[in-house]
Amino acid sequence: MRKFGLIGKAIGYSFSRNYFKNKFKEASIKDAAYQNFDLDTITQFPEKVLKTDGLSGLNVTIPYKEQIIPFLDSVSKKVKAIGAVNTIKIKKNGTLKGYNTDCYGFKKTITPHLKKHHKKALILGTGGASKAIAYVLEGLDIDFQFVSRQVSEKAKYNYNMLSESIVKEHTIIINCSPVGTFPDVNEAPKIVYSGVTSSHILFDLIYNPEQTQFLKNGLKNGATTINGYKMLEFQAEKAWKIWNK
Repeated sequence: MRKFGLIGKAIGYSFSRNYFKNKFKEASIKDAAYQNFDLDTITQFPEKVLKTDGLSGLNVTIPYKEQIIPFLDSVSKKVKAIGAVNTIKIKKNGTLKGYNTDCYGFKKTITPHLKKHHKKALILGTGGASKAIAYVLEGLDIDFQFVSRQVSEKAKYNYNMLSESIVKEHTIIINCSPVGTFPDVNEAPKIVYSGVTSSHILFDLIYNPEQTQFLKNGLKNGATTINGYKMLEFQAEKAWKIWNK
């Protein structure tokens, strides 16, 4: 039996486990199983995960997309450029190689919605997922700025600095933070939503709830809104191909 799984923290809500269980059932894949590996700290990875019999591949989620890298034997060129891993292939010789399929999922999801005026973006959050988003935007020649709770070398803005005009100017806004995730469904990133227009795309990496408060706020102003579900589907299918090639 080939074993696959998700590494993360407090991941009972996991998209991946349900997605792959349903995939295996619908495709009559009987030699594969998928489970969650809920780790309090990444130092538990060798003991709690790697000793699993038949382990063939892993997904990685918050907060370990960057912390997992030192445990891997090699990484793809994209991981070297991005600095975050969300997929691991365990080779037949036992070595571990890290990949990033978040970038593939995000690009596939947002590209059909892009228009000529979508030239500037705000990325809310600076975690591992935000790195994949930045990588894609760079490739699409879209200028972007990171927004975080505190200004840093990476984040030009904190949330208090986002004026209506700054929001209006950046016609793509991507929420890579966990703000608004179930069960805190009434929360939203603190931006000036009056700056959002019908020219905007608001993309939320969150998929539960399906329509976050962030997206609802965008809809009120006529923005195009996209949740994280299609991105997750695309990245999961890409991971499956990597594990099976």
